[in-house]
Amino acid sequence: MNLNLNQYQLGIILFLALLSLPAFAQDDLMKMLEAETEKDKKPDYATATFKTTRLINGHSVENVATGVLDFRISHRFGYISGGAYELWGLDQASMRLGLDYGLSKRWMIGIGRSTYQKQYDGFTKFKILRQASGSRSMPITLSAVGSMMYKSLKFNDPNRDNFYTSNMYYSGQLLIGRKFSEGFSFQLMPTIVHYNLVEGSNDPNDLYALGAGGRIKISKRVSINAEYYYQLPDYKLPGTTNSLSIGVDIETGGHVFQLYCTNSTGMTERTYICETTGNFFKGDIRLGFTISRVFTIKKPKI
Repeated sequence: MNLNLNQYQLGIILFLALLSLPAFAQDDLMKMLEAETEKDKKPDYATATFKTTRLINGHSVENVATGVLDFRISHRFGYISGGAYELWGLDQASMRLGLDYGLSKRWMIGIGRSTYQKQYDGFTKFKILRQASGSRSMPITLSAVGSMMYKSLKFNDPNRDNFYTSNMYYSGQLLIGRKFSEGFSFQLMPTIVHYNLVEGSNDPNDLYALGAGGRIKISKRVSINAEYYYQLPDYKLPGTTNSLSIGVDIETGGHVFQLYCTNSTGMTERTYICETTGNFFKGDIRLGFTISRVFTIKKPKI
């Protein structure tokens, strides 16, 4: 009698276990579906809005990756309007050496030294918003850039009281970019540049400009860039013109090679935005190039 009862109880247990299997399978299926749903909810961020961290002279919304050092060599010649006597600008040249480093996915810093006016510069750039679609829609990428520049030329009159702070300059920019398609990206750059000391008593210490730039992708490794900075008439230095640059980006493995023409001599915000004097459409054009080579200094944690 006890044996029959145990068999009966065992049968009940096996029957209940068989009934529960679909429930467990359903729970596992639901968990898988929930995981896929959560995966689908992750925003799809726009990538490669521009090829490098610079459009031409100015910054783009791109950052170098975390732990990556970007060594940049920028070189430009004199005006091609100088003619044969100046070998169409090749007799004159200026250069900037720069080191940019990615502290995180959103934050990068950099320093540089220019032969033009023996200028030192440093900057920090932080990505505030990232263009995204999907569960979290964001139509633009927004970055903020702060720069500081020091002109180390000797003072014109060493007998007067001179202060090193007189040769200090600062700039602040917002970079508002959008990748409209795989082949076209556009960016706006409202900018303020501050001069600690200006030459004329009526010259403004704070100068304002609005930049605009874009990129058209020609192939997987080649794109055409353009960049223009409009200075507000009441907040500009006398005798200066607006900066205009057109260039080509060529990606070749570990580095990006940029070829461009511009009417700007300097390569920092102060010099190319506020102190350009050449007229692009009258032949005051400088040919130049930039080579960017990246090195992984610190591998990001997985």
